[in-house]
Amino acid sequence: MGAQGAFKIGDKAVYPAHGVGEVTDIQKRMISGKERSFYILKIVENGMKIMIPVETAQATGLRNVISKKEAKAVLTVLKSDEVAVKTQPWNRRYREYMEMLKSGSPKEVAKVLRDLFRLRGEKDLSFGERRLLDTARTLLVSELALALSTSEKDIEADIQKIFEAS
Repeated sequence: MGAQGAFKIGDKAVYPAHGVGEVTDIQKRMISGKERSFYILKIVENGMKIMIPVETAQATGLRNVISKKEAKAVLTVLKSDEVAVKTQPWNRRYREYMEMLKSGSPKEVAKVLRDLFRLRGEKDLSFGERRLLDTARTLLVSELALALSTSEKDIEADIQKIFEAS
């Protein structure tokens, strides 16, 4: 993984709201008479392919997988007692959670997971809330597993333990 977000084929990278992907190719295309380079990113979770212009990749949030130290900080966020979004009614909360997921920040995604996991213990989650919870879990689990060199199954178990303890 190069500096300043320069990726090469085979690198793992994280794209906001889609999660961990692998750079499978770097292609040149003519766009409006100008040759541009694109990363072809295959999302690990669902196999979806995304084309990301190399020149704007950093600005759109494409980034390296977090470090082991950062991954431990994310787990600390999950253990925190605070509540990130207290807004009422639900549709406003939903928008705030969506912004947090789109931010690309693993700590923000962890806050969404934490809030909704706890809320699930208090009431049945709506369909929208369950989708947000699943999205947050998917985004976090794959990146934490890579960062901590472990399996997604182990990360899932760790997250389960965190919330059973609280």
